[in-house]
Amino acid sequence: MEKPVIVSMGDPVGVGPELLIKALISGELLAAAPALLVAGDVGVLARAARIFGRTAVLTPGRGLATHQLEIEGNILSVRALSELPASGLSFGQPTPACGRAMLDYIEWSCDQVLAGHGRAMVTGPINKEAIHAAGCDFPGHTELLAHRCGVPQVVMMLGGERLKVCLVTTHMALRQVPRALTTADILETIRITDAAFRRYFVKERAPRLAVLALNPHAGEGGLFGDEEQRLIVPAIEAARREGIEASGPHSADTLFHFAVQGAHDAVVCMYHDQGLIPLKLLHFEDGVNVTLGLPIIRTSVDHGTAYDLVGTGRASCQSLLAALRLAGDMAAKDRDEHKGSNP
Repeated sequence: MEKPVIVSMGDPVGVGPELLIKALISGELLAAAPALLVAGDVGVLARAARIFGRTAVLTPGRGLATHQLEIEGNILSVRALSELPASGLSFGQPTPACGRAMLDYIEWSCDQVLAGHGRAMVTGPINKEAIHAAGCDFPGHTELLAHRCGVPQVVMMLGGERLKVCLVTTHMALRQVPRALTTADILETIRITDAAFRRYFVKERAPRLAVLALNPHAGEGGLFGDEEQRLIVPAIEAARREGIEASGPHSADTLFHFAVQGAHDAVVCMYHDQGLIPLKLLHFEDGVNVTLGLPIIRTSVDHGTAYDLVGTGRASCQSLLAALRLAGDMAAKDRDEHKGSNP
């Protein structure tokens, strides 16, 4: 049997469980990933089925799956890693046990893919305060997975069909960004992006990477800041000497127009909102978060736990489906690459 895409369920009191069930009932879940295994909690998933007026039937699983969850002929394989008192959990109110469960889902999924038992992992939304309360010392998924995989630096990419953005800095105050930027970090972001795009996205040629300026109008010759000439230009020049097709620094107010038209495969952004505002304008529902630079494929929904929607059944599962499809596409292209290198 084909190795599964492994999905970590996410916050038991967030929208993750009901998005899985909603997509399962519609038939879209298994269409997006025919071989799929959820690391989570069968009681919580069964409760999510009741949101949609359905009853889940549980039977023993096979292989990595401890259970099969069936709803009207649609079958979901589940690895039960927690047994939370589902009826006693309140939507939007994670307990310490929920925090521990979220970590268990993530860590087990990562370890299985690292060991070669899964072809990719897809992560559901988590509550960062809850995982911190459970003993996690990392800001979130990305940093936790980098540590678990033994990788010193990764790149957060968010993307859809029309636009893909990669971030040099992620979650920090805007005033800290100029002080945090270094030529070394910009260059390493470009390198990781280039390597990942060659491996998973662009096979026939070198990926075309647009590197953004930090300041308006790319600093306007130093009138609006010197970070472009002092930090960004040296990184681009070094990347080009390594054979990477990197251009810039581009002014962010015009570059995205050309990127969306297909002139660039990815946009390297200096800070979070520089890339996320245009990305979410285009791909608010179907955007995908990808961690580049890991030895495994990891995609994720591009949204949070949506406590304002949990329990209503109204939350969109399009980002989950997009994350599943992208994980499968990346795994297929990676597998093709290895086939080509081992005739």
